[in-house]
Amino acid sequence: MGPLKDIKVIEFSGIGPGPYCGMLLADMGAEVIRVSKKGTEGLENKFDIHNRSKRSITADLKNASTVTEILKLIDQVDAVIEGFRPGVMEKLGLGPDICIERNPKLVYGRMTGWGQNGPMSNLAGHDINYIGLSGALNSIGRKDSNPIAPLNLIGDYGGGGMHLAFGIVSGLIHSVKTGEGQVVDSAMIDGSLSLMSFFYSLKEMGHWEDKRESNLLDGFAHFYDTYECKDGTFIAVGSIEPQFYEELLLKLDIDNENFKDQYNKELWPELKNLIAIKIKSKTRSEWVEIFSNSDACVSPVLNMEEAKSHPHNISRNAFIDVDGFNQPNVSPRYSKSKTEIKHNAKKIGSDLDDVCNEFKLSKEAF
Repeated sequence: MGPLKDIKVIEFSGIGPGPYCGMLLADMGAEVIRVSKKGTEGLENKFDIHNRSKRSITADLKNASTVTEILKLIDQVDAVIEGFRPGVMEKLGLGPDICIERNPKLVYGRMTGWGQNGPMSNLAGHDINYIGLSGALNSIGRKDSNPIAPLNLIGDYGGGGMHLAFGIVSGLIHSVKTGEGQVVDSAMIDGSLSLMSFFYSLKEMGHWEDKRESNLLDGFAHFYDTYECKDGTFIAVGSIEPQFYEELLLKLDIDNENFKDQYNKELWPELKNLIAIKIKSKTRSEWVEIFSNSDACVSPVLNMEEAKSHPHNISRNAFIDVDGFNQPNVSPRYSKSKTEIKHNAKKIGSDLDDVCNEFKLSKEAF
């Protein structure tokens, strides 16, 4: 099931972006076998969404006999995912040189924060550090506040897991066409820089000030921001295009000449204050009704629980209940390939017998 059906992937267990990458591949139909540290057997949490649809085995990667069997497994798969610091897999005897020599078609995906080389490559770090060096963190927040951490969506998940998934799939296409495997060096610093490319472009063209809350898309514009409603909830306004902006003013019942000069940045603080006063006069549900079926680009700001019950998300089956866990569904969607979540995360090590039998490995070595 799915466009990656029959693709086999080994994922060496980690946290965050590596497992998320594996989840994306599994969502698309790949058979992902997660290798966890021996001694963690028995741990189980079906709500660990990153490990849905994966098979699970445990291994002692410091044991030479175990490594020999893992190499036999790698001989039979299409891709590997690992998220250790540079050099760790080499020390274990599982580095890309050895693996690709044995399996020339192998796509070997490496997930790190700083990359496989460079002066910071062996340092620890987290999302907030990677996006700090990419320019992303400095661009997010109000002008009178510290930069605001945007969860760990930019470095870990967008610039990390999704970036690596794209790299692996691209590598697989190359492998299918040429029979040649290769290493994918996916660094979260590089991925977050890629996500910032549009803003570097705007800056070069003179359309972006390199300071917070000073631009069209960073909360400075009165027509692109969030506003508090009467009941303490919020709505999001994104009325950029002139026709959508006109619709916004119509629905807000605003008739003020200054608003006609939409892109005069000198007026933005004053106009934003007037809109804030207007929006705070009604509850969010009242504004949702007013802007219903409108092209003003106004929507409620929902919490996670509210998102599950929004009519649009329900109509698209954006969430799916799997064994009592209501979770974000597989995406993207395809016109021909059918994707599905096979199961929630399994008990660690629960597939060891089946994997050993299928790939003709010695269970005693594990």
